Amino acid sequence: MLKKLTTLASALLLLCAWPAQAKEPVSLLNVSYDVTREFYNEYNPLFVRYWQAKSGETVAINQSHGGSSKQARSVIDGLDADVVTMNQQTDIDSLAEKGGLVERDWRSHFPDNSSPYRSTIVFLVRKGNPKNIRDWDDLVRSDVSPIIPNPKTSGNGRYSYLGAWGYAKEKLGSEEQARGFVGKLFKRVPVLDTGGRGATTTFIERGIGDVLLTFENEVYLIAKKLSPNDFDVVVPSISIEADAPVAVVDKVVDRKGTRREAVAYLQYLWSEEAQRLIAKHYFRPVSPQALQENRAGFPNLKLLTIDQVAGDWASAQKKHFNDGGVFDQIYSQ
Repeated sequence: MLKKLTTLASALLLLCAWPAQAKEPVSLLNVSYDVTREFYNEYNPLFVRYWQAKSGETVAINQSHGGSSKQARSVIDGLDADVVTMNQQTDIDSLAEKGGLVERDWRSHFPDNSSPYRSTIVFLVRKGNPKNIRDWDDLVRSDVSPIIPNPKTSGNGRYSYLGAWGYAKEKLGSEEQARGFVGKLFKRVPVLDTGGRGATTTFIERGIGDVLLTFENEVYLIAKKLSPNDFDVVVPSISIEADAPVAVVDKVVDRKGTRREAVAYLQYLWSEEAQRLIAKHYFRPVSPQALQENRAGFPNLKLLTIDQVAGDWASAQKKHFNDGGVFDQIYSQ
């Protein structure tokens, strides 16, 4: 009888101890685009501390970076992203349409159409601006080699393409002339990298090209922090407004049981603390207070929306970037 009671007591002790032993930190994977590495490297510990204090729960955040559309394709093909933080709407739309991974109304799930920050395309030139590059017109000169990532695989490349298109359309007045201008621009590009960070490497480390077109945050990170003695920033007269949308990957979080943590991870991007960190990394915060506090860091220029340049993202994708679209036509000529 004593032996049976001892065995039963041991079993009860193990049963009581099992939940504490079995509980492990929740792990989230954020699949993002190329030039957000530095921001999320600092944001993730910020969120981990916040969530620990709020819930008592430990969260581990993993990151994956690459060209925006390439990243979306990886998620469709099975990369287990809990959240995606991209640089254009169509990449998240593709998760809904092609993979059934995200709810179709994902833009309504968070404030500001689910875009916690914005950016635009500006130019990075070599110190002293030896080619005297001032605006988009200079990029099509015969003595200038621009570095732009591939618009077929990179949101950065698509925004650069549409920024050039919008500038030419405003200045020259017609779609046909805009097409000719963008065709000349991409004929000057010596290397089409698949993502924005790859294009940065081509320009900085390989020394190829005279001017890098990339997101504002990438340009200022390089020119102000990484290589202030080697590069200058040129702000064109007109550029494109680049929203950075985010979404929970519903199919993945429901399978993994991580919805609560994934939603909180994205929601916290709208906190004032996170918005100030966004501004620190030269993204344009959506918080009026954070933007005003950092107003001097963001130059005034005319920003065209995607709707003004191309109707909307779905129209832009179909007309310009799908196989056989305008980009393929002008690049193959």
